[in-house]
Formats: sequence, structure tokens, C-alpha cells
Amino acid sequence: MIQSPAGKKAIKTGVKGPEEEELLRRFMPRFEEAYAMYNRREFISPDPLEMLYLYSGTRDREAAGIAVSSIAYGRVAQILKSAGRIFSVLGPSPSEFLKNTGVKQLEKEFSGFRHRFTSGREIAAYLAGIGSILREYGSIEKCLSDCLESASDVLNGLTCLAEKLRDRSGLGKNFLVPSPRDGSACKRFFLYVKWMTRSDDVDPGGWTVIRPRDLIIPMDVHMFRICSSLGLTNRKTADLKSALEATEHFRNVLPEDPVKYDFVLTRFGIRRELDEKVFVDLCLEGDEHVEYAKEQRQ
Repeated sequence: MIQSPAGKKAIKTGVKGPEEEELLRRFMPRFEEAYAMYNRREFISPDPLEMLYLYSGTRDREAAGIAVSSIAYGRVAQILKSAGRIFSVLGPSPSEFLKNTGVKQLEKEFSGFRHRFTSGREIAAYLAGIGSILREYGSIEKCLSDCLESASDVLNGLTCLAEKLRDRSGLGKNFLVPSPRDGSACKRFFLYVKWMTRSDDVDPGGWTVIRPRDLIIPMDVHMFRICSSLGLTNRKTADLKSALEATEHFRNVLPEDPVKYDFVLTRFGIRRELDEKVFVDLCLEGDEHVEYAKEQRQ
């Protein structure tokens, strides 16, 4: 078991946000209600996360997870199709496969592959870079552990891991390999870290190198829209600063698990049977306002 480095600082943004904290405390009953209802595996689909349940071992799950999270952009149907192609190549033990397979063989395996603007050559280079890290460190978690040992805080440790992935793959500043150094929200990267760190009915977990309290919200368009609607970020775009800002507000009321509600809140923008606007209105105005609004629309 890899232990979380003692005394490592969590990310601090300098945002105190007493008004946002008071808002969050007011929303908490709604968030808890949503968590109880929707934080279940039957609400995962359609989502590439469901494919991680194919792997019971942490080492295979971390290798599969970092591969599929990198292509988690675009239409979900295309994501699942591309993920299926990747997993068909990785086989029953992605970790062992990547340790023992060079870039030339991977290029052959992914000849003709394309996920939007990611080519087969790029995904082969990325997977080869992961394999290089696995051969040196034994696991991605151990690589992150080494990064954290020399980092000033968790964000810098995660940035170190992202930069190692870029370096080993030879892709540099490529969309496939997001890094906090660029200032983007890094939604796919932080989503992967969340999958591997939290453990509940949805997130499979397995890592011990960092704790749920250290995580950063994977700020995608759905989460950004809800946070903006509820006054939890003043940013105009979903970037790293907005992710850190919203995370800090959640950390003020949920210090041990600031990203607890990420999955359920994003369901309102993904699942067709759920209504994001109604949920936001419930948080802001309460049941009576929503019932009145429904009556006016009838």
C-alpha cells in the first residue's frame, strides 16, 4: 500500500467565499438527496467509467482508466466506441500488456484508429508512454507518489505526473495529455484521479497515495453550468481557476470529500430523464417555487 505523504498541503486558492459557503450549506439537503438517489451504478451509463468495472485489480484499473479518460471528450457514443477499441487491444491485463508492448506494435494495433482529432499514432504514443512509466515505477500510483515527495502541494504533484506522461509519450503539449500547467480545467485528468482515489458505489478507487480531501473537481461543461447557476463560481469559462474556486467552496463545507457530489450533479446534464433547470430551481427557490412554475407551464 502506498501511503499519502504526510503533511502534504492541499490546494488553496485564497478564496474564502463566506457567501458561497452559506449558499452551499443551504443547498446541502438537495445535494444529499440527489446523492442518495443517483449515486448508483445504474445511473453511470452512458459513461466510459462503466468499463473500469471490468478490472478488479488496482494496477489494471489505473492503466485502463488513464487510457479511457484521455479520450473522454466529444459525443459519448463515440467515446464508448473508441474506448471499446482500446480495451480490445489492452486485453484482460492492461498493465502487463503496456509494460510488454512497444510503440511500433501499438502503432500496428491502432492503425486506422481515430477519435475525433486523436489519431492512431497519437494514442499509440500515449499508451507507449504509460508503458514506459509502468516499467520504471511499477505503477502509475508509485510514479505519482514520487512526484508528491518533491512537490510543494498536491496540485504540483499531479502536474508532475501529467508532465511525465507528456514526456514519456513524446506528445508534448497535446490535447490528449492535459496538464494543469496549461491552466485548463483538466477535466479528464482530474476525473481519472477521482476514479482512482474515491471509493463508493460509483467511483471504484484503489489508490491510497492521495486522499479524497485532496481532489479537484473535474470541471466539465455540466458541472460548470450548475456551479455558475448556483453562484459557486464567478469565472466566465471552465478553466483551472474555476475548478479550484468551486473545489475550495465545497472543501469549506465538506473538507474530507469536496468532490463528493461531482457525479450526481453532472447527471442532471447527461441523463435525459433528469432536468437540470428544475434541480437548480429547487436549490435556489425550494419546492413551492418549482411547483408553481410547473403549474404556469401547463
